[in-house]
Amino acid sequence: MAIKCILFDADGVVIRNSEIFSTQYEKKYNLPSGEMLPFFEGEFQNCIIGKADLKEILQIWLPKWNWEKTTDEFLEFWFEMGNNPDEKMLEIVKKLRKKGIKCCIATNQEKYRTQFMRKNMKFGELFDFVFSSAEIAYKKPEKEFYEFILNYLNKKGIEAEETLFFDDSEKNINEAKKVGINGFFYKNFEEFEEVVKDFL
Repeated sequence: MAIKCILFDADGVVIRNSEIFSTQYEKKYNLPSGEMLPFFEGEFQNCIIGKADLKEILQIWLPKWNWEKTTDEFLEFWFEMGNNPDEKMLEIVKKLRKKGIKCCIATNQEKYRTQFMRKNMKFGELFDFVFSSAEIAYKKPEKEFYEFILNYLNKKGIEAEETLFFDDSEKNINEAKKVGINGFFYKNFEEFEEVVKDFL
């Protein structure tokens, strides 16, 4: 069956991996290693599924992290650190879309970075759709995350078996396969290119 849609994870696939933000921040602002972990493993998880507002939660944490500017400035600093799209990947996406293949982002993000990706990183223009956990209210690898996407695609005449999904988490890929999506564990650009070359 022909492929009609390709789903891309954002961080680690479309966006090149760099050192984790919290690690970079802790070094820059002389915080003990792991100081930010309770935030990212705790309250931040509710932001990812749209059940909490990141700006509100950060007001409690920023003073502990030696941040003396505004919350908005912190978010700008954070998001710009991850503004590192893989241009080779985006070039492939452009070619795929010209061939009539829908290309969508499928990512675990809170709402402010989702907006940043759409507008500042131009993902809203470069991709046909951005599926964000904050707007779906479920995150990868939860089954409901994939079911939401499939429901959307079905309305566009696209079935699960006509969909590819690239993610750098094997768990996310395995769960996607359970709902019928063709999942590929993303290791590097060269392997990805080999998989999609027949569609270009």
